[in-house]
Order: sequence, then structure tokens, then C-alpha cells
Amino acid sequence: MSRPPLPPFTLETAVQKVRAAEDGWNSRDPVRVAQAYTVDSRWRNRAEFVTGRPAIEAFLARKWAKELDYRLIKEIWAYTGNRIAVRFAYEYHDDSGNWFRAHGNENWEFDADGLMQARHASINEHPIKETERKFHWPLGRRPDDHPSLSDLGL
Repeated sequence: MSRPPLPPFTLETAVQKVRAAEDGWNSRDPVRVAQAYTVDSRWRNRAEFVTGRPAIEAFLARKWAKELDYRLIKEIWAYTGNRIAVRFAYEYHDDSGNWFRAHGNENWEFDADGLMQARHASINEHPIKETERKFHWPLGRRPDDHPSLSDLGL
């Protein structure tokens, strides 16, 4: 299975890959998102270590069952060969209506078919008031004209 754009990345193809990942995560569909990873993909997400598509699907299902009205923006930080580094922020609320914003960095490594074989995520989050939210588009894909993280001062 091939998942273009393929490495080695140019700035243009790395930006396309980042946006495709953002769009996938904003779908909040664990099965769809897991298809972007190799069958034996390795993750570090905060203090949790996940290996393989079934584990990725289970992780994402748990995540989005708790992180309600999840909206994410990713922005390229650096790229070379088959690796991309991104920074990101996402907002969500819990089942009590408490809002949070998480910020982080991810390092990605891709195989020759464009599937992510490794993902290392460092994430910090903090509570925010609903009035402090910056991500207001309808659930799903972020509109093309929505400000980026840099535009929002994040």
C-alpha cells in the first residue's frame, strides 16, 4: 500500500504530508488514521508506548472517547529525507465540559511507501476557559482559510 506523498520529501511534499495527517486526525476516525501507519509502526505518545495498527486504533478510540469536540492544527517544523518534524496544538473538552489546549512536537519517520513507521510525540496541556478557545471550525477538516498556529500566535 502506498501513501503519497513519498519520501524523500521536498518542502512542498512535506507540507502536504503534514496537512494530510492533520486532516486524518481531525476526522477522529481511528481506523482511517491507523491506515497511515505501517502495520508495525512504533509510537511514543507522552509516557505511553504503542506498537502496531491494532494498538494505534485502540489508543485513538480511547483518546477520542475522552477528548470531546477535538480540533487539531499541525505545522511543519523541519524535514529531511524520510523524516518530518511538526509542532501542533489541539483543543478539546472532557465530559464535564472542562476545556483544554495541548501543545507539542512530533518527530515522524516514513517508509518508502509513505507510511509512518515511527512517531515520537511530546505533549503538554493546560486548562483553558471556553472563551479562550481559538479553534472554532465545525468538527472535521480545518478550513483552508483558518489561521495557522503561527497566525494564531501559538
